[in-house]
Amino acid sequence: MSIKLINIGFGNIVSANRIISIVSPESAPIKRIIQEARDKGILIDATYGRRTRAVIITDSDHVILSAIQPETVAQRLSNKEDISDEG
Repeated sequence: MSIKLINIGFGNIVSANRIISIVSPESAPIKRIIQEARDKGILIDATYGRRTRAVIITDSDHVILSAIQPETVAQRLSNKEDISDEG
């Protein structure tokens, strides 16, 4: 089984196998998910102080904030050129 890693900006990498969804942070339900994750201590802020443009939800219920567009993350997820570990 190979592990596929996705760059989510600024050198931060997430395992593609763990991603459930990639969404925009604009809606009220997503803002509520972000606040609840912050309160539980399962929020990972990978924006480096920039505006949040994508919210990545993982199968471990962690919520990851990224400063790149959801479309860009999805495109990197589907590309074969991303960092991967064959072993």
